[in-house]
Amino acid sequence: MDVHDRETRSFNMARIRGKDTKPEMIVRRACHALGLRFRLHRKDLPGKPDLVFPKHKTVVFVHGCFWHSHDCRYGRVVPATNPEFWRDKRAATVERDRKKADELRALGWRVLEYWECETKPKQLEVLVERIASDFPLYPSEPS
Repeated sequence: MDVHDRETRSFNMARIRGKDTKPEMIVRRACHALGLRFRLHRKDLPGKPDLVFPKHKTVVFVHGCFWHSHDCRYGRVVPATNPEFWRDKRAATVERDRKKADELRALGWRVLEYWECETKPKQLEVLVERIASDFPLYPSEPS
């Protein structure tokens, strides 16, 4: 049984944002601080990536751990109410993510994913290092 009535639960779920989330804003600030410039939520690309780096032909998705079933403590949570519904919904989200990433790769884009748990204050330094390594300032010359 849910702790909220149907109206309250509907109100709470409707307020969950799909873009400009706190984790996404943290990744955006880190990228900008590293001198990386990007476009946001390009509708002409599969999956409307959170950040698009045309110069690097790279897209970034910032995934919520629960919604996208990350293998961390936040992503392993199993809701007590209606667990079958949530299992199916989250599995469909993971499958959709995979399909969109495959479509982007087929178009020649490099796909990166950063997770909500990586944006926590204790992990922020590691996240910035990871972003910096994902976007080398001086890419090696092709052989």
